[in-house]
Amino acid sequence: MRGVCHDMMSRLHDATRHVWMLQAAYNTITGIWPLIGIRSFQWITGPKTDLWLVRCVGGLVTVIGIVLGMAGRRGRVTPEITALAVGSSASLAAIDVIYSSRGRISRIYWLDAIINVLFIGAWVSRIRTGMRRTAAAS
Repeated sequence: MRGVCHDMMSRLHDATRHVWMLQAAYNTITGIWPLIGIRSFQWITGPKTDLWLVRCVGGLVTVIGIVLGMAGRRGRVTPEITALAVGSSASLAAIDVIYSSRGRISRIYWLDAIINVLFIGAWVSRIRTGMRRTAAAS
């Protein structure tokens, strides 16, 4: 039985690390994109009036991606990093949905919202699994 539990824990850790690394890569790539290729970024996402703000958000999203990647590479699942991952995805998804719905930003941002909601779902699943595991061990 102990081997089965260890195997399940190992799979959970691996799954968490995959989510972490996917979110890290996604944030880093989408964050860097407007910093290095604003024309192609606007071609896909639509014209922007405040390029400084686009670059600011890009820089912040890049930093989030790098931090998640560093933590994932070290295999450290901390509450703070989990909060950063879930909170940043929730914030970005909310902005995408609200402003896409109002026609303020392109509908392509719905895709970003969906991706971020999927990241949130993966994290919530990981958190619930961890809580069940803790309850079972008590």
